[in-house]
Amino acid sequence: MNEDKINIRKLREMKQLGQKISALTAYDFFTAKVMDEVGIHLILVGDSLGMAVLGYENTLPVTMDEMVHHTKAVARAKPRALLVADMPSMTYSTVRMALENAGRFIQAGAEAVKLEGGESISDQVRALVGAGIPVLGHIGLLPQSILETGGYKIQGRTPQSAERVLRDAKALEQAGVFAMVIEGTTTAVAEQVTKSVSVPTLGIGAGLHCDGQILVSNDMLGLFTRFTPKHVKRYANLSEEMRKAFAAYKGEVESGDFPGEGQSFR
Repeated sequence: MNEDKINIRKLREMKQLGQKISALTAYDFFTAKVMDEVGIHLILVGDSLGMAVLGYENTLPVTMDEMVHHTKAVARAKPRALLVADMPSMTYSTVRMALENAGRFIQAGAEAVKLEGGESISDQVRALVGAGIPVLGHIGLLPQSILETGGYKIQGRTPQSAERVLRDAKALEQAGVFAMVIEGTTTAVAEQVTKSVSVPTLGIGAGLHCDGQILVSNDMLGLFTRFTPKHVKRYANLSEEMRKAFAAYKGEVESGDFPGEGQSFR
């Protein structure tokens, strides 16, 4: 067994020691390999797959079959990072559904699953943890609930909203999550949650006081260009580099410069 393998115990130790946790989404073997080479701590096969890779308008249409397919691809990289799979919308509405679908992810190579929600999914979380399946929680802005909330709205800006986020965090902690994502909340609320729970917090649009950060890799690489959320920092602009490469190839094919002597056989 790889002694350097990131596990739940290691993430908890990092919180206790004040060491920041880095997390990113991956949807394929090669991206996961590169992430692992630089030491990313947690890789999430996110349902952001729907928008980042499959072209859906939001995450709601993503299916279990699609998620399992991509989880298998990422798992083949055998990452040192902890590998978590995102349970799609409507796949954990009941305890029975949660257990059945989470089991599919574990069989596909995931080491944990992520669920959105707080108090409302406590029973599902408790059942999964009781069955030996680690759970990463997700509170604050919940992309799978946009039909109910009316869109992507920052949470914690009113006392009622802030209190709800805190209640959800406590409910998840008591249900047994090993960590939780805090998405789209005010910095102050995320800081309060991070200080009030014993498990690590991963922020995405939740400020710098979380125990770590997570981003959608296609956002931070500049591959997803439909829009750029405020919380995203672009570390590269790969879509522009791809555009240049494709245009150069097209030009050389049309001019007869490709293939050249170096790409030809005798």
